[in-house]
Amino acid sequence: MALAMYVVALALGIYLFGVGHTAAALAWFLMAVFFVFFLRHLSFAISAARWVHNDLYAADVDLLDFTPSVAVLVACKDEELVVDKLLQSLLRLDYPETLLRFVVVDDGSTDATGAKLDRWTEVDSRLTIVHRSPGSAGGKSGALNAALELVDSDLICIFDADHEPAKDVVRRLTRHFLDQDVDCVMGRCIIRNGGESQLAGVVFVDFLSGYLVNEYGRQALFELPAYGGANCAVRRSTLIELGGWNVETVTEDTDLTIRVILSGGRVRYDPTAVDYEEAVLVARRFWRQRYRWARGHQKCTRDYLGQVARAKHLSLAERLEFVMFLFVYHVPVLSGLGVVLTVARLFGIGEIPLVTLLPLTLLLFLGPLAELTAGLSLGRVERRAAWHLLGFLPSFAMSIVTTTWAYFDGMLGRPYSWVKTPRSQEPNSTSSITSIVNVPARSRRLSDVEEDESEGAMLASTGLVIRSHDGQPSSAIGTKSFARRNESA
Repeated sequence: MALAMYVVALALGIYLFGVGHTAAALAWFLMAVFFVFFLRHLSFAISAARWVHNDLYAADVDLLDFTPSVAVLVACKDEELVVDKLLQSLLRLDYPETLLRFVVVDDGSTDATGAKLDRWTEVDSRLTIVHRSPGSAGGKSGALNAALELVDSDLICIFDADHEPAKDVVRRLTRHFLDQDVDCVMGRCIIRNGGESQLAGVVFVDFLSGYLVNEYGRQALFELPAYGGANCAVRRSTLIELGGWNVETVTEDTDLTIRVILSGGRVRYDPTAVDYEEAVLVARRFWRQRYRWARGHQKCTRDYLGQVARAKHLSLAERLEFVMFLFVYHVPVLSGLGVVLTVARLFGIGEIPLVTLLPLTLLLFLGPLAELTAGLSLGRVERRAAWHLLGFLPSFAMSIVTTTWAYFDGMLGRPYSWVKTPRSQEPNSTSSITSIVNVPARSRRLSDVEEDESEGAMLASTGLVIRSHDGQPSSAIGTKSFARRNESA
Protein backbone atom coordinates (compact mmCIF):
# COMPACT_ATOMS: atom_id res chain seq x y z
CA MET A 1 0.00 0.00 0.00
CA ALA A 2 2.74 2.46 0.95
CA LEU A 3 4.72 1.72 -2.20
CA ALA A 4 1.59 2.23 -4.30
CA MET A 5 1.04 5.60 -2.61
CA TYR A 6 4.63 6.65 -3.42
CA VAL A 7 4.17 5.70 -7.07
CA VAL A 8 0.86 7.58 -7.29
CA ALA A 9 2.38 10.68 -5.64
CA LEU A 10 5.33 10.60 -8.04
CA ALA A 11 3.08 10.17 -11.06
CA LEU A 12 0.83 13.00 -9.87
CA GLY A 13 3.81 15.29 -9.36
CA ILE A 14 5.11 14.58 -12.86
CA TYR A 15 1.63 15.12 -14.32
CA LEU A 16 1.09 18.45 -12.55
CA PHE A 17 4.59 19.94 -12.59
CA GLY A 18 6.59 17.98 -15.13
CA VAL A 19 9.61 15.73 -14.79
CA GLY A 20 12.10 18.56 -14.25
CA HIS A 21 10.27 20.29 -11.42
CA THR A 22 9.45 16.98 -9.74
CA ALA A 23 13.08 15.87 -9.86
CA ALA A 24 14.15 19.26 -8.49
CA ALA A 25 11.69 18.98 -5.60
CA LEU A 26 12.98 15.51 -4.77
CA ALA A 27 16.59 16.75 -4.89
CA TRP A 28 15.86 19.62 -2.48
CA PHE A 29 14.02 17.23 -0.16
CA LEU A 30 16.98 14.84 -0.15
CA MET A 31 19.43 17.66 0.51
CA ALA A 32 17.36 18.72 3.52
CA VAL A 33 17.28 15.15 4.90
CA PHE A 34 20.98 14.58 4.30
CA PHE A 35 21.85 17.92 5.88
CA VAL A 36 19.95 17.04 9.06
CA PHE A 37 21.68 13.67 9.28
CA PHE A 38 25.01 15.32 8.53
CA LEU A 39 24.48 17.61 11.53
CA ARG A 40 23.64 14.53 13.61
CA HIS A 41 26.86 12.76 12.58
CA LEU A 42 28.88 15.92 13.14
CA SER A 43 27.40 16.53 16.59
CA PHE A 44 28.31 12.99 17.63
CA ALA A 45 31.87 13.45 16.35
CA ILE A 46 32.23 16.77 18.18
CA SER A 47 30.80 15.43 21.44
CA ALA A 48 33.16 12.46 21.32
CA ALA A 49 36.13 14.71 20.54
CA ARG A 50 35.12 17.01 23.39
CA TRP A 51 34.51 14.48 26.15
CA VAL A 52 35.75 11.02 25.31
CA HIS A 53 39.41 11.84 26.02
CA ASN A 54 38.65 12.55 29.68
CA ASP A 55 36.44 9.50 29.84
CA LEU A 56 39.14 7.25 28.45
CA TYR A 57 40.69 6.98 31.87
CA ALA A 58 37.63 7.54 34.02
CA ALA A 59 37.93 6.25 37.56
CA ASP A 60 36.37 2.85 38.13
CA VAL A 61 33.18 3.08 40.19
CA ASP A 62 31.24 0.31 41.94
CA LEU A 63 33.09 -2.58 40.28
CA LEU A 64 33.22 -4.58 43.52
CA ASP A 65 30.43 -3.13 45.67
CA PHE A 66 27.37 -4.28 43.68
CA THR A 67 27.01 -7.96 42.81
CA PRO A 68 23.45 -8.99 41.92
CA SER A 69 22.82 -12.51 40.64
CA VAL A 70 23.53 -12.82 36.92
CA ALA A 71 22.60 -15.35 34.25
CA VAL A 72 24.63 -15.32 31.05
CA LEU A 73 22.61 -16.48 28.01
CA VAL A 74 24.01 -17.43 24.61
CA ALA A 75 22.18 -18.71 21.54
CA CYS A 76 24.26 -21.00 19.29
CA LYS A 77 23.35 -22.35 15.89
CA ASP A 78 26.03 -24.23 13.92
CA GLU A 79 28.82 -22.60 15.93
CA GLU A 80 31.33 -25.45 16.15
CA LEU A 81 34.12 -23.15 14.92
CA VAL A 82 33.88 -20.71 17.82
CA VAL A 83 32.00 -22.32 20.69
CA ASP A 84 35.07 -23.62 22.55
CA LYS A 85 36.68 -20.18 22.70
CA LEU A 86 33.35 -18.72 23.82
CA LEU A 87 33.06 -21.11 26.76
CA GLN A 88 36.68 -20.56 27.76
CA SER A 89 36.03 -16.82 27.91
CA LEU A 90 32.75 -17.15 29.81
CA LEU A 91 34.05 -19.52 32.46
CA ARG A 92 36.94 -17.23 33.35
CA LEU A 93 34.74 -14.16 33.94
CA ASP A 94 35.61 -12.32 37.14
CA TYR A 95 32.40 -12.49 39.19
CA PRO A 96 31.35 -14.34 42.37
CA GLU A 97 30.82 -17.94 41.30
CA THR A 98 27.71 -18.43 43.44
CA LEU A 99 26.03 -15.47 41.74
CA LEU A 100 26.84 -16.36 38.14
CA ARG A 101 25.36 -19.08 35.96
CA PHE A 102 25.37 -19.83 32.24
CA VAL A 103 22.68 -21.10 29.91
CA VAL A 104 23.79 -21.87 26.35
CA VAL A 105 21.16 -22.87 23.79
CA ASP A 106 21.99 -25.22 20.95
CA ASP A 107 19.40 -23.86 18.54
CA GLY A 108 18.90 -26.86 16.27
CA SER A 109 22.53 -27.05 15.12
CA THR A 110 23.37 -29.53 12.37
CA ASP A 111 27.10 -29.59 13.09
CA ALA A 112 29.09 -30.58 16.20
CA THR A 113 27.95 -27.60 18.29
CA GLY A 114 25.65 -29.64 20.53
CA ALA A 115 28.24 -32.33 21.24
CA LYS A 116 30.89 -29.75 22.08
CA LEU A 117 28.55 -27.92 24.43
CA ASP A 118 27.61 -31.13 26.23
CA ARG A 119 31.26 -31.86 26.93
CA TRP A 120 31.65 -28.50 28.60
CA THR A 121 29.03 -29.36 31.24
CA GLU A 122 31.64 -31.71 32.74
CA VAL A 123 33.95 -28.74 33.30
CA ASP A 124 31.68 -26.41 35.27
CA SER A 125 28.42 -27.18 37.09
CA ARG A 126 27.18 -23.61 36.55
CA LEU A 127 26.72 -24.36 32.85
CA THR A 128 23.33 -25.51 31.53
CA ILE A 129 22.86 -26.63 27.92
CA VAL A 130 19.49 -26.44 26.21
CA HIS A 131 18.93 -28.31 22.94
CA ARG A 132 16.23 -27.04 20.60
CA SER A 133 15.14 -29.21 17.72
CA PRO A 134 15.94 -28.14 14.13
CA GLY A 135 13.30 -25.83 12.74
CA SER A 136 12.28 -24.41 16.12
CA ALA A 137 10.54 -21.07 15.73
CA GLY A 138 11.80 -17.67 16.72
CA GLY A 139 15.46 -17.75 15.71
CA LYS A 140 17.75 -16.09 18.23
CA SER A 141 14.78 -14.57 20.07
CA GLY A 142 13.15 -17.97 20.48
CA ALA A 143 16.38 -19.50 21.75
CA LEU A 144 16.91 -16.72 24.30
CA ASN A 145 13.30 -16.99 25.48
CA ALA A 146 13.82 -20.71 26.05
CA ALA A 147 16.87 -19.95 28.19
CA LEU A 148 15.06 -17.17 30.05
CA GLU A 149 12.46 -19.64 31.32
CA LEU A 150 15.18 -21.55 33.19
CA VAL A 151 16.68 -18.70 35.23
CA ASP A 152 15.59 -16.50 38.09
CA SER A 153 18.65 -14.25 38.34
CA ASP A 154 18.31 -10.52 38.86
CA LEU A 155 20.12 -9.62 35.64
CA ILE A 156 20.52 -11.26 32.25
CA CYS A 157 23.75 -10.85 30.25
CA ILE A 158 23.78 -11.72 26.56
CA PHE A 159 26.70 -12.67 24.35
CA ASP A 160 26.86 -14.00 20.81
CA ALA A 161 28.67 -17.24 20.06
CA ASP A 162 31.65 -15.55 18.38
CA HIS A 163 32.26 -13.18 21.29
CA GLU A 164 35.13 -13.37 23.76
CA PRO A 165 34.34 -11.01 26.68
CA ALA A 166 36.98 -9.36 28.84
CA LYS A 167 37.20 -10.86 32.33
CA ASP A 168 35.67 -7.85 34.10
CA VAL A 169 32.86 -7.21 31.62
CA VAL A 170 30.04 -8.53 33.86
CA ARG A 171 31.12 -6.29 36.73
CA ARG A 172 31.24 -3.29 34.42
CA LEU A 173 27.81 -3.99 32.98
CA THR A 174 26.03 -4.78 36.24
CA ARG A 175 27.22 -1.73 38.20
CA HIS A 176 24.88 0.53 36.23
CA PHE A 177 21.83 -1.22 37.64
CA LEU A 178 22.40 0.57 40.94
CA ASP A 179 20.40 3.25 39.13
CA GLN A 180 16.83 1.99 39.31
CA ASP A 181 15.91 3.90 36.14
CA VAL A 182 18.31 1.78 34.06
CA ASP A 183 16.80 -1.29 32.42
CA CYS A 184 19.50 -2.21 29.89
CA VAL A 185 23.24 -1.65 29.60
CA MET A 186 25.29 -1.96 26.44
CA GLY A 187 29.05 -2.59 26.34
CA ARG A 188 31.58 -1.98 23.58
CA CYS A 189 32.34 -4.61 20.97
CA ILE A 190 35.75 -4.67 19.30
CA ILE A 191 36.64 -6.50 16.11
CA ARG A 192 39.43 -8.97 16.89
CA ASN A 193 40.30 -10.08 13.34
CA GLY A 194 40.55 -6.73 11.58
CA GLY A 195 43.79 -7.72 9.90
CA GLU A 196 42.51 -10.88 8.20
CA SER A 197 41.02 -9.22 5.11
CA GLN A 198 40.43 -5.79 3.64
CA LEU A 199 36.73 -6.11 4.40
CA ALA A 200 37.42 -7.07 8.03
CA GLY A 201 39.59 -3.95 8.31
CA VAL A 202 36.71 -1.81 7.07
CA VAL A 203 34.36 -3.45 9.58
CA PHE A 204 36.91 -2.79 12.33
CA VAL A 205 36.91 0.94 11.55
CA ASP A 206 33.12 0.88 11.31
CA PHE A 207 32.82 -0.67 14.78
CA LEU A 208 35.48 1.64 16.21
CA SER A 209 33.57 4.75 15.13
CA GLY A 210 30.20 3.18 15.82
CA TYR A 211 30.98 2.61 19.49
CA LEU A 212 33.43 5.45 20.23
CA VAL A 213 31.52 8.12 18.31
CA ASN A 214 27.95 7.15 17.43
CA GLU A 215 26.91 5.31 20.59
CA TYR A 216 28.97 7.66 22.73
CA GLY A 217 27.36 10.68 21.06
CA ARG A 218 23.85 9.36 21.49
CA GLN A 219 24.48 8.89 25.19
CA ALA A 220 26.39 12.14 25.72
CA LEU A 221 23.79 14.30 23.96
CA PHE A 222 20.51 12.46 24.51
CA GLU A 223 21.16 9.56 26.90
CA LEU A 224 19.52 7.35 24.28
CA PRO A 225 22.09 4.70 23.33
CA ALA A 226 20.90 1.44 21.81
CA TYR A 227 20.86 -2.00 23.38
CA GLY A 228 23.02 -3.91 20.93
CA GLY A 229 21.93 -7.52 21.45
CA ALA A 230 25.31 -8.87 22.62
CA ASN A 231 27.79 -7.81 25.30
CA CYS A 232 24.86 -6.29 27.12
CA ALA A 233 22.72 -6.76 30.21
CA VAL A 234 19.05 -6.31 31.01
CA ARG A 235 16.93 -6.66 34.10
CA ARG A 236 15.11 -9.98 34.14
CA SER A 237 12.03 -8.24 35.55
CA THR A 238 12.02 -5.89 32.55
CA LEU A 239 12.16 -8.79 30.12
CA ILE A 240 9.29 -10.55 31.89
CA GLU A 241 7.15 -7.40 31.88
CA LEU A 242 7.78 -6.88 28.16
CA GLY A 243 7.09 -10.52 27.29
CA GLY A 244 10.68 -11.51 26.52
CA TRP A 245 12.37 -11.11 23.17
CA ASN A 246 10.14 -10.52 20.16
CA VAL A 247 10.15 -13.63 17.97
CA GLU A 248 8.56 -11.71 15.09
CA THR A 249 11.70 -9.66 14.42
CA VAL A 250 15.17 -10.52 13.12
CA THR A 251 16.75 -7.62 15.04
CA GLU A 252 15.68 -8.40 18.58
CA ASP A 253 18.13 -5.83 19.95
CA THR A 254 16.59 -2.82 18.17
CA ASP A 255 13.11 -4.08 19.02
CA LEU A 256 13.95 -4.40 22.72
CA THR A 257 15.62 -0.96 22.76
CA ILE A 258 12.44 0.62 21.46
CA ARG A 259 10.11 -1.27 23.79
CA VAL A 260 12.23 -0.47 26.85
CA ILE A 261 12.31 3.26 26.09
CA LEU A 262 8.61 3.38 25.19
CA SER A 263 7.84 1.74 28.53
CA GLY A 264 9.66 4.54 30.34
CA GLY A 265 12.95 2.72 30.94
CA ARG A 266 16.45 3.72 29.98
CA VAL A 267 19.40 2.15 28.19
CA ARG A 268 22.95 3.02 29.24
CA TYR A 269 26.21 2.56 27.37
CA ASP A 270 29.50 1.64 29.08
CA PRO A 271 32.49 1.73 26.69
CA THR A 272 34.73 0.13 29.32
CA ALA A 273 32.70 -3.09 29.24
CA VAL A 274 34.68 -4.62 26.40
CA ASP A 275 34.38 -7.82 24.45
CA TYR A 276 35.84 -9.04 21.18
CA GLU A 277 33.98 -10.39 18.19
CA GLU A 278 34.63 -11.67 14.70
CA ALA A 279 34.18 -9.59 11.56
CA VAL A 280 32.98 -11.15 8.33
CA LEU A 281 35.81 -11.65 5.83
CA VAL A 282 34.01 -11.84 2.50
CA ALA A 283 31.42 -9.73 0.71
CA ARG A 284 28.72 -12.44 0.56
CA ARG A 285 28.60 -12.78 4.34
CA PHE A 286 28.76 -9.01 4.73
CA TRP A 287 25.70 -8.74 2.47
CA ARG A 288 23.74 -11.36 4.42
CA GLN A 289 24.56 -9.74 7.75
CA ARG A 290 23.77 -6.17 6.71
CA TYR A 291 20.63 -7.25 4.86
CA ARG A 292 19.32 -8.81 8.09
CA TRP A 293 20.18 -5.70 10.07
CA ALA A 294 18.44 -3.48 7.52
CA ARG A 295 15.39 -5.71 7.15
CA GLY A 296 14.87 -5.93 10.91
CA HIS A 297 15.53 -2.26 11.65
CA GLN A 298 13.20 -1.11 8.89
CA LYS A 299 10.47 -3.37 10.27
CA CYS A 300 10.94 -1.76 13.69
CA THR A 301 10.46 1.63 12.05
CA ARG A 302 7.17 0.52 10.53
CA ASP A 303 6.05 -1.06 13.80
CA TYR A 304 6.97 1.68 16.28
CA LEU A 305 7.35 5.03 14.49
CA GLY A 306 3.92 6.27 15.51
CA GLN A 307 4.39 5.27 19.15
CA VAL A 308 7.79 6.96 19.30
CA ALA A 309 6.41 10.18 17.82
CA ARG A 310 3.65 10.20 20.46
CA ALA A 311 5.88 9.27 23.44
CA LYS A 312 5.06 12.21 25.74
CA HIS A 313 7.52 11.09 28.43
CA LEU A 314 10.34 11.90 26.00
CA SER A 315 11.37 15.48 25.31
CA LEU A 316 11.01 16.90 21.82
CA ALA A 317 14.76 16.59 21.25
CA GLU A 318 14.71 12.96 22.44
CA ARG A 319 11.81 12.12 20.15
CA LEU A 320 13.53 13.74 17.17
CA GLU A 321 16.72 11.77 17.86
CA PHE A 322 14.72 8.58 18.35
CA VAL A 323 12.94 9.09 15.03
CA MET A 324 16.27 9.69 13.30
CA PHE A 325 17.62 6.52 14.90
CA LEU A 326 14.66 4.62 13.46
CA PHE A 327 15.35 5.98 9.97
CA VAL A 328 19.07 5.15 9.98
CA TYR A 329 18.50 2.21 7.64
CA HIS A 330 16.30 4.30 5.36
CA VAL A 331 18.93 6.94 4.67
CA PRO A 332 20.96 4.65 2.35
CA VAL A 333 17.74 4.05 0.39
CA LEU A 334 17.37 7.81 -0.05
CA SER A 335 21.07 7.96 -0.92
CA GLY A 336 20.36 5.58 -3.78
CA LEU A 337 17.61 7.92 -4.96
CA GLY A 338 20.06 10.82 -4.75
CA VAL A 339 22.53 8.94 -6.94
CA VAL A 340 19.75 8.28 -9.48
CA LEU A 341 18.82 11.98 -9.56
CA THR A 342 22.45 13.01 -10.00
CA VAL A 343 22.98 10.58 -12.89
CA ALA A 344 19.67 11.65 -14.44
CA ARG A 345 20.81 15.30 -14.37
CA LEU A 346 23.98 14.30 -16.22
CA PHE A 347 21.69 13.12 -19.02
CA GLY A 348 19.71 16.36 -19.01
CA ILE A 349 16.79 15.21 -16.83
CA GLY A 350 15.85 17.75 -14.18
CA GLU A 351 16.27 21.51 -13.88
CA ILE A 352 18.73 21.90 -11.00
CA PRO A 353 22.22 22.97 -12.15
CA LEU A 354 24.87 20.33 -11.62
CA VAL A 355 26.80 22.62 -9.28
CA THR A 356 23.72 22.76 -7.05
CA LEU A 357 23.71 18.98 -6.83
CA LEU A 358 27.25 19.00 -5.46
CA PRO A 359 26.09 19.47 -1.83
CA LEU A 360 23.69 16.55 -2.32
CA THR A 361 26.57 14.33 -3.40
CA LEU A 362 28.87 15.51 -0.62
CA LEU A 363 26.29 15.10 2.11
CA LEU A 364 25.91 11.45 1.10
CA PHE A 365 29.40 10.80 2.46
CA LEU A 366 30.60 13.60 4.74
CA GLY A 367 28.50 12.69 7.78
CA PRO A 368 29.54 9.04 8.05
CA LEU A 369 33.10 9.97 7.05
CA ALA A 370 33.26 12.46 9.94
CA GLU A 371 32.37 9.68 12.39
CA LEU A 372 34.84 7.23 10.86
CA THR A 373 37.75 9.66 10.99
CA ALA A 374 36.85 10.73 14.53
CA GLY A 375 36.76 7.08 15.58
CA LEU A 376 40.22 6.47 14.11
CA SER A 377 41.60 9.51 15.89
CA LEU A 378 39.99 8.84 19.26
CA GLY A 379 40.83 5.14 19.10
CA ARG A 380 44.53 5.93 18.63
CA VAL A 381 45.05 3.33 15.97
CA GLU A 382 48.30 3.23 14.07
CA ARG A 383 48.31 5.55 11.10
CA ARG A 384 48.27 2.84 8.47
CA ALA A 385 44.83 1.76 9.71
CA ALA A 386 43.52 4.93 8.06
CA TRP A 387 43.98 3.20 4.69
CA HIS A 388 40.88 1.20 5.55
CA LEU A 389 38.89 4.39 4.97
CA LEU A 390 39.34 3.68 1.28
CA GLY A 391 37.00 0.75 1.78
CA PHE A 392 34.30 3.13 2.96
CA LEU A 393 33.13 4.00 -0.54
CA PRO A 394 32.55 0.44 -1.83
CA SER A 395 31.04 -0.63 1.49
CA PHE A 396 28.75 2.42 1.41
CA ALA A 397 27.75 1.57 -2.14
CA MET A 398 26.98 -1.97 -1.05
CA SER A 399 24.92 -0.66 1.87
CA ILE A 400 22.82 1.39 -0.57
CA VAL A 401 22.01 -1.73 -2.57
CA THR A 402 21.53 -3.93 0.52
CA THR A 403 19.21 -1.58 2.40
CA THR A 404 17.22 -0.74 -0.74
CA TRP A 405 16.75 -4.42 -1.47
CA ALA A 406 15.69 -5.02 2.13
CA TYR A 407 13.34 -2.04 2.00
CA PHE A 408 11.43 -3.24 -1.05
CA ASP A 409 11.34 -6.83 0.24
CA GLY A 410 9.89 -5.58 3.51
CA MET A 411 7.36 -3.23 1.92
CA LEU A 412 6.23 -6.00 -0.44
CA GLY A 413 5.79 -8.37 2.51
CA ARG A 414 8.21 -10.99 1.28
CA PRO A 415 8.80 -13.60 4.01
CA TYR A 416 12.10 -13.55 5.85
CA SER A 417 13.35 -15.33 8.96
CA TRP A 418 16.43 -14.97 11.13
CA VAL A 419 19.62 -16.14 9.41
CA LYS A 420 22.88 -16.54 11.32
CA THR A 421 26.18 -15.19 10.05
CA PRO A 422 28.61 -18.01 9.14
CA ARG A 423 31.88 -17.94 11.10
CA SER A 424 35.38 -17.81 9.72
CA GLN A 425 37.56 -19.10 12.57
CA GLU A 426 39.27 -22.44 12.00
CA PRO A 427 38.01 -25.41 14.05
CA ASN A 428 39.98 -26.09 17.22
CA SER A 429 41.89 -22.84 16.76
CA THR A 430 44.39 -22.16 19.49
CA SER A 431 44.28 -18.42 18.97
CA SER A 432 42.85 -16.33 21.77
CA ILE A 433 41.67 -12.76 21.83
CA THR A 434 43.70 -11.18 19.06
CA SER A 435 42.49 -7.62 18.72
CA ILE A 436 43.99 -4.39 17.63
CA VAL A 437 42.69 -3.01 20.90
CA ASN A 438 43.88 -3.75 24.41
CA VAL A 439 42.42 -3.21 27.87
CA PRO A 440 44.37 -0.66 29.93
CA ALA A 441 46.46 -2.05 32.75
CA ARG A 442 44.94 0.53 35.10
CA SER A 443 41.55 -1.13 34.89
CA ARG A 444 42.76 -4.72 35.39
CA ARG A 445 42.72 -6.79 38.50
CA LEU A 446 46.03 -7.86 40.04
CA SER A 447 45.30 -11.44 39.06
CA ASP A 448 45.39 -10.40 35.39
CA VAL A 449 49.00 -9.19 35.50
CA GLU A 450 50.40 -12.63 34.79
CA GLU A 451 48.49 -12.67 31.49
CA ASP A 452 49.85 -9.33 30.24
CA GLU A 453 52.90 -10.67 28.42
CA SER A 454 51.07 -13.30 26.41
CA GLU A 455 48.20 -10.92 25.65
CA GLY A 456 50.62 -8.30 24.36
CA ALA A 457 52.12 -10.87 22.00
CA MET A 458 48.69 -11.78 20.68
CA LEU A 459 47.83 -8.13 20.17
CA ALA A 460 50.99 -7.55 18.21
CA SER A 461 50.10 -10.40 15.87
CA THR A 462 47.32 -8.32 14.33
CA GLY A 463 49.76 -5.65 13.19
CA LEU A 464 47.39 -2.78 14.09
CA VAL A 465 47.86 -1.98 17.76
CA ILE A 466 46.19 0.95 19.40
CA ARG A 467 48.71 3.06 21.31
CA SER A 468 48.42 5.42 24.26
CA HIS A 469 50.50 8.55 24.70
CA ASP A 470 53.33 6.55 26.25
CA GLY A 471 53.43 4.18 23.28
CA GLN A 472 51.85 1.24 25.09
CA PRO A 473 48.81 -0.70 23.81
CA SER A 474 45.62 0.88 25.07
CA SER A 475 41.86 1.03 24.70
CA ALA A 476 41.17 3.03 27.81
CA ILE A 477 37.71 4.09 26.89
CA GLY A 478 35.80 5.26 29.94
CA THR A 479 32.15 5.90 30.53
CA LYS A 480 30.40 9.23 30.38
CA SER A 481 27.88 7.99 32.90
CA PHE A 482 30.45 7.98 35.68
CA ALA A 483 33.19 10.38 34.60
CA ARG A 484 30.92 13.21 33.52
CA ARG A 485 28.53 12.78 36.45
CA ASN A 486 31.40 12.76 38.93
CA GLU A 487 32.76 15.91 37.29
CA SER A 488 29.44 17.71 37.62
CA ALA A 489 29.12 16.54 41.23
